[in-house]
Amino acid sequence: FRLALIQLHVSAVKSDNLQRACGLVREASAKGAKVVALPECFNSPYGTQYFKEYAEKIPGESTQKLSEVAKECSVYLVGGSIPEEDGGKLYNTCTVFGPDGAMLAKHRKVHLFDINIPGKMQFKESETLSPGNSFSMFDTPYCKVGLGICYDIRFAEMAQIYGQKGCQLLIYPGAFNLTTGPAHWELLQRGRAVDNQVYVATVSPARDEKASYVAWGHSTVVNPWGEVIAKAGAEETVIYTDIDLKKLAEIRQQIPILSQKRCDLYGIEMKK
Repeated sequence: FRLALIQLHVSAVKSDNLQRACGLVREASAKGAKVVALPECFNSPYGTQYFKEYAEKIPGESTQKLSEVAKECSVYLVGGSIPEEDGGKLYNTCTVFGPDGAMLAKHRKVHLFDINIPGKMQFKESETLSPGNSFSMFDTPYCKVGLGICYDIRFAEMAQIYGQKGCQLLIYPGAFNLTTGPAHWELLQRGRAVDNQVYVATVSPARDEKASYVAWGHSTVVNPWGEVIAKAGAEETVIYTDIDLKKLAEIRQQIPILSQKRCDLYGIEMKK
């Protein structure tokens, strides 16, 4: 099946972001994409100072638009993420809609991005956001898909749980920056893909040098062999790749790590 990743240029105008995102979903669908994914924080600039102002309830304006365009185009739409307000708390939340417009999954970012790299980068999502507390998967006629958001990709255990639960594709909307992007963006994706023998797709906003937080871009798809099979640059674009589940099955057969794990010695479990 064909997967499309939309590397959207995100502006400060929410209505423009929604309109352009929906337009690119239509374009992707017209080119044969069956699963389409948007980037992290696609309806709002990324930054703790913006989350409260742009936050919405779910369902709300942005998710209504996603539902409508998923139904119109008859695609599975991974709605990047938006700032969500619920019960006085804010979350960084990804919603997924099916070809009938119904919401199939809602993933709240589990691991909040609190880092301090002296002289380079300081960022603290927990100043404004609360963490999600659940794994998120959804079924398609093609395969089961596991979801994470950005920083979630650094936690190998999460991807392993998804692999155990039968996911063959992991999608991470994310916005790595100009420090962590060149160092770890592709490395982490290839690691998660090889460790679990799954496809891994990451969807970044396009780079905006004038933004307060500058995203790395380079939305990417990696196959279960660890090869990069599609990659964007820094600009707004849509990238496409065909996900070959026969190839995935062959790789698992050739190197059967999943059946050769020593579960008598170690294990990773999903607690809730």
